[in-house]
Amino acid sequence: MIGIGNIGKRLLGRFVLAAGLLCSASAAFADGNLLIAGGALRADNTVVWDRLVALAGGKGARIAVIPAAAGNPARSGATWVRALNSYGAAAFLLPLSPKLPGDVRKAANDAALAAQIDGAGGVYFLGGDQARIVATLRNPDGSNSAVLDAIWRLYKRGGVIAGTSAGAAVMSSTMFDNAGSVLSILQRGVGQGGVMAPGLGFIGDDVFVDQHLLVRGRFARMLPLMLSKGYRRGIGIDENTALVVGPGRDAEVIGYKGVILLELDQARVDAAVPAFNVSNAIISYLDHGDRVNLATGMLTPSADKVDGKVDPNQPEYTTALFSADILGNTSVVDLMSKLVDSNQAAAIGLAFAGPGEAGGAPGFEFRFSRTPASTGYVSATSEAYSVYRLRLDVRPVGLRWPLYELYRAP
Repeated sequence: MIGIGNIGKRLLGRFVLAAGLLCSASAAFADGNLLIAGGALRADNTVVWDRLVALAGGKGARIAVIPAAAGNPARSGATWVRALNSYGAAAFLLPLSPKLPGDVRKAANDAALAAQIDGAGGVYFLGGDQARIVATLRNPDGSNSAVLDAIWRLYKRGGVIAGTSAGAAVMSSTMFDNAGSVLSILQRGVGQGGVMAPGLGFIGDDVFVDQHLLVRGRFARMLPLMLSKGYRRGIGIDENTALVVGPGRDAEVIGYKGVILLELDQARVDAAVPAFNVSNAIISYLDHGDRVNLATGMLTPSADKVDGKVDPNQPEYTTALFSADILGNTSVVDLMSKLVDSNQAAAIGLAFAGPGEAGGAPGFEFRFSRTPASTGYVSATSEAYSVYRLRLDVRPVGLRWPLYELYRAP
């Protein structure tokens, strides 16, 4: 369990620090772009691959594929070099992985490999184990390897750093590492060893990044980490989807699904409650084509939604809104979409451990509320919603066991 009693004090100090980092982060990264994919990125996701090639310089752009995270780096690297080249790139494999023959530390500091990055327009980190990426590119004393320095040079001169799954996790300065289930993190917190580790920080120190977001209900595990480390904003990207972050910190969602944005500027923790809790967090769902400025928090709907602002006087949903498994696949977005287009003030989602499972509080209630700042948009060409700035409160709750018994008619 994280030290709940000290979170309030840490939050204030961390938020003040993060406010100062907002300006320095955008200034430090010059003209580069990030393309952060949430995992399970399909080879036929044309909109994402075309954008990556374009950001790297267009047709013929040299893109270094780095397989450090992959379980089979040679095979996976070759596969994605071919995939990128099918979209017009001149991709090549940079043979960096602890699973490849040779001394990976020596390779990461090889001037010839660093020079290949200097001659490229982009790098692409494959998925797998994010700890292997950091261990490969950082020296044992924590300093940058020659290849990592070259990647930073590429970024600052206007190139693109891209990554999927593990390659997305390393984008922030803190990442999850062998974290376990979402519910176990809520129950036990992030203070125990092996849950958090330093990332590479390409997106800056003020924004946290997580991946496989909606499929695995990971929006919930972002909250204790963000509170513990003082992040004001967190971005969770779903599978087969990417967030493209430009040099002005303007970000656009592209791909199959979308992104959860968490804002903790006004979040509070009740130190008297001996389990994880948070009130007044702000949660938004950004769909394909939506934009957010990570410095200002400004949200802009996609072109097909801009005229589809939800009318609160003509709600689509008029009954109570509830989810018995808020951590289920896309459950959080389904509930948020209904709430923003309803006459209900709030919606409730629950998450529970099974009987006999180890941990702290057996479950948690997620209360989503509409506020004057809440806004929803619906696409003119589909039923896809964008949901901006719902309030989220989380508190521990319990169940009586057995949870159910055979129904008998009265």
